[in-house]
Amino acid sequence: MKLAFIGLGQMGAPMARNLLKAGHAVTAFDVVAEHVAALAADGATPAHSLAEAVAGAELVLTMLPSSPHVRSVYLGADGVLAHVAQGVPLIDSSTIDPHTAREVAAAAAARGNPMADAPVSGGTGGAKAGTLTFMVGAPTALYERIKPLLGAMGRNIVHCGDSGTGQVAKICNNLLLGISMIGVAEAMTLGAKLGIDAKVLAGVINTSSGRCWSSDTYNPFPGVLADAPAARGYSGGFATDLMLKDLGLAADAARQAKQPVALGALAQQLFQMASARGLGALDFSAIIKLYEGSAA
Repeated sequence: MKLAFIGLGQMGAPMARNLLKAGHAVTAFDVVAEHVAALAADGATPAHSLAEAVAGAELVLTMLPSSPHVRSVYLGADGVLAHVAQGVPLIDSSTIDPHTAREVAAAAAARGNPMADAPVSGGTGGAKAGTLTFMVGAPTALYERIKPLLGAMGRNIVHCGDSGTGQVAKICNNLLLGISMIGVAEAMTLGAKLGIDAKVLAGVINTSSGRCWSSDTYNPFPGVLADAPAARGYSGGFATDLMLKDLGLAADAARQAKQPVALGALAQQLFQMASARGLGALDFSAIIKLYEGSAA
């Protein structure tokens, strides 16, 4: 299939490479020319504009930083909808607010282009390994049409419902993830302060009622897991500033729904504090550094 892939950052580039490995013809575009050149070296066709990227495409995928970027790329005067052929399916895997996802999908549908929101979970490691989870908001017919393609980039493809529900699932998941990481950070630093070996404590938590992904797979305490970001100075992974962005999306959505998210609001403040202290580019598990002053 001839695909257009727009947005070649830490997530988009490895996703596009997996599509190339699956035998698809990928035309790639990004505002950073070096990202386009790097993917072209792996077999993609470079594009120098959105119009060039979507010309002749049978399907368009985007992986963009935020809601304003999605609006601009799709709805701008020289954006995707101004150039893509009628009937071509569109997939946006950015993490944005549900309102924007639905608004852009409605504009696409008005032009005759079915659109799915399909944000992902699994981080840069999952993007490279092709093991991402896709949370898809789309009509059933469109979901069934795009599911095989998403399967080239992910292991778990979940139909969440109609337009926007993929984004709902993503922000709710990351709301819980941010809260749980803070809980693990607190528990681990308290244990260290009270004198228990961190690996022993993690082993107890991971086989007891406190077990969660933030502990057994992504434990933030250095020396507990050899392959977690904590073992490499919190480099790579899912940046603190990205978690802060997602918590902001959850807070905004909760405000619109008039639904209280008290722990989410506290988590947002703590990640804001971490970002203000220079941790924004580090993996979000670096939130544990806020507790270092009281840790052994």
